[in-house]
Amino acid sequence: MNTFGRIFRLSIFGESHGNGIGVVLDGVPPGINLAAEDFLPDLSRRRSGGKGTTPRIEPDLPELLSGVYNGFTTGAPLTVLFRNTNTKSSDYDNLRDMPRPGHSDFTARIKFGGYADPRGGGHFSGRITLGLVAAGVVAKKIIHPVEISSQILELGGDTDTARAIDNITDSGDSIGGIIQCKATNMPKGLGEPFFGSVESTISQLIFSIPAIKGIEFGSGFGAARMRGSEHNDAYISVEGKTRTNNAAGINGGISNGNDLIFRIAVKPTSSISLPQETINMKTGTMETLKVEGRHDVCIALRVPVVAEAAAAVALADLLLLARASGVCEI
Repeated sequence: MNTFGRIFRLSIFGESHGNGIGVVLDGVPPGINLAAEDFLPDLSRRRSGGKGTTPRIEPDLPELLSGVYNGFTTGAPLTVLFRNTNTKSSDYDNLRDMPRPGHSDFTARIKFGGYADPRGGGHFSGRITLGLVAAGVVAKKIIHPVEISSQILELGGDTDTARAIDNITDSGDSIGGIIQCKATNMPKGLGEPFFGSVESTISQLIFSIPAIKGIEFGSGFGAARMRGSEHNDAYISVEGKTRTNNAAGINGGISNGNDLIFRIAVKPTSSISLPQETINMKTGTMETLKVEGRHDVCIALRVPVVAEAAAAVALADLLLLARASGVCEI
């Protein structure tokens, strides 16, 4: 399904080489100041053009089709559309019967009986995250004064990210990376003990971003090597402030008011220009595949703002749920 949320609900649509990409947001509170210009800073952070990113450049100008009147949200469904203007679909003609290793070509063929749009990855493309970033812009307004920021910690195992990109560029291969995301000014009381926990809600959206292979909150996997006396966060104020933050601001699935911190692992871009072996689905024989087209050497370069958007959307839904139950501070 292409829909997420219980109160703040989003539905994404479009294909990489189709007419356009977009999102429909339902449950947006009325009276939020919103204009097309508000989307541009985050959209520019996602846009390609820098070293290590795809040479495909799209304007990514948002069209607000519904849900906004006189500069404010109306409470009706909010629709944001982005037109595709720079496509080269012929680059994908040789992929109809030869699935790219690591990509969605094979599973898309099985899932949708061969009818899925293969151009540029179709609906599986990372370009679809445009809708998620747009939703994040609105979500960030809903959760204010919560502030969300992100940073790249390493690329290809190297903390010198510029060096990592220099080393991989023009090699025909790709690298991944690790990104950290932090939310500050967090309210207390968001989330539920089990299926609606802060971690599970954020994780569902994070794993909806193409190329994400892992997530950890706070001390993460390092917690398995710690003792309880080391890992437990001691409370140092009646407001819930803790001396350490191994729990990432979450206890029992519920926010405790400390900073929310998580890290995500982004895999190397699947579409690489190096020759690869794959099966020809029509003949049943192994063949050498040379992937054409315009692809990111490191997709992790463009993921930070997408991760922020995913966290903001998750927190917006949790916030509106908490407000409905009367247990939230903001």
